[in-house]
Amino acid sequence: MLRRRLAELLSRASDGDLGVEEIMSASGSLTALGVTSLTYLRLIDAVEEEFGVELDGPAVLDTLDGLAAHIADRQAAPR
Repeated sequence: MLRRRLAELLSRASDGDLGVEEIMSASGSLTALGVTSLTYLRLIDAVEEEFGVELDGPAVLDTLDGLAAHIADRQAAPR
């Protein structure tokens, strides 16, 4: 469910240039998928707002699975 929600946010951040199913099925990096720097900025804003987690550096944004794992780890960590 988290992975799908991130794909939806990414699709919206790309102004629909990337479809949710296309994002979900991609196995490589988000950059290889065609994510631009503007899309990354929009995605970071959306993720930080929706999930209340800070994204630490570009490696977190390399893949959809990596991003999902980072958010899950941050949400599970004691506050």
